[in-house]
Amino acid sequence: MQARASLRGAAGMSSVIRWGRLLAMARAPGGKAGADSPSVHRDTGRLVAFSDAVFAITLLVLEIRPPSDYSNLLHDLLALWPSYLAYGVTFLFIGQVWANHHVMFDHIRAADRVVLLLNTLLLMVVAFLPFATSVLAGAFRNGHGERTAVVFYGIAFWVTALTFNAVWHYARRHRLLSDALDPAGATAIGRRFQLALAWLATGAILGAALPVLGVAVIAAFNAFYWLPIRGESPRPRRS
Repeated sequence: MQARASLRGAAGMSSVIRWGRLLAMARAPGGKAGADSPSVHRDTGRLVAFSDAVFAITLLVLEIRPPSDYSNLLHDLLALWPSYLAYGVTFLFIGQVWANHHVMFDHIRAADRVVLLLNTLLLMVVAFLPFATSVLAGAFRNGHGERTAVVFYGIAFWVTALTFNAVWHYARRHRLLSDALDPAGATAIGRRFQLALAWLATGAILGAALPVLGVAVIAAFNAFYWLPIRGESPRPRRS
């Protein structure tokens, strides 16, 4: 009796193991157990929603502090012109980064862990921009350290562009782009993003010599990057 029970138990265990193997093979791509891709691709919806929240919070953090003394309010309000300028340039910069971020993820169809990491680094730099803005405004208000402040400000913008480019080039190199984007459109988008690195580096370098000119170059960058990119719209799929 015990021998029969042992045989039944062994047979039952064998059946469980066999069914487990069949289930694993059914779930794995290509019908092979353990053949799951090492890089799991995720839909980008949550990534974009989280990024939108960070962009929005960063814009809310930007502030212009009112004068502490109201005895000569008009004069003090006019003296805050560096804060108005820095606020406007940074707000528009973050806004166009947000707009181009949407353009980018209109075409990135999936996100693996590297995309998530690179996008997180991008958001980390964006969240740092209010500090660079405060440094720039304070330097111009006090009349000291303007060159250093503009270079620091330009570098913060340049690192933002660098991490932005990293997301796009990784996604393109690893074929994470949508089939609806043709090669010409992908090339046009990539060139526009790469141009940002040269433009912002130029602004930082010029700011080391002429601070006002450096800020003007960065402000012009904002205006240009609000323009649409040729080929950014996905081509219609043929039926």
